[in-house]
Amino acid sequence: MTDVSSSNGSPENLTVNHFQPDIGPEASGPLAGAGNEDPRHVENSSFSGVELLRIDHVGIAVPDLEEAIRFYAENLGLRCVHQETNDEQGVREAMLAVGDGTGPKLQLLAPLRPDSAIAKFLGRSGPGLQQLAYTVADVEKASDALRAKGLRLLYDTPRRGTAGSRINFVHPKDAGGVLVELVEPA
Repeated sequence: MTDVSSSNGSPENLTVNHFQPDIGPEASGPLAGAGNEDPRHVENSSFSGVELLRIDHVGIAVPDLEEAIRFYAENLGLRCVHQETNDEQGVREAMLAVGDGTGPKLQLLAPLRPDSAIAKFLGRSGPGLQQLAYTVADVEKASDALRAKGLRLLYDTPRRGTAGSRINFVHPKDAGGVLVELVEPA
């Protein structure tokens, strides 16, 4: 879709929004016509088989797990509600609760070894936001639906995630630069 970024609308003043489908009068597809002119107001979170239930957590890569837990507790009042080591993923992790703890969590991820994805992320980007995770009812079904849309997933089959969950990831190059995690709770 093109958005006019100045009043004259000349081609050199147009920006492209790759995240919003073209829903102008000439558009076709599920959002065109039918009185649904703005995709931000789509009522159903199930889009062609991808059933996102809620934001599960936001992952932050940190070099030192204990130091990061302490920082978030002392400065922001978050509390650690779960910790574990995931040898397969090469990380030590902690889930921190915000507020009353019923909403999304903050996941801190520290590398166990230098060849882990988190160690590589830290080496490339430094500490910071690493992923956005969504809860799904069925990670295989969601993965298949996303593959059918042409998106690449990191794993052929789901792997074990936090607390025995099943997970997969959408490649960040296919998701606007964001590593998207799909989480099916245990």
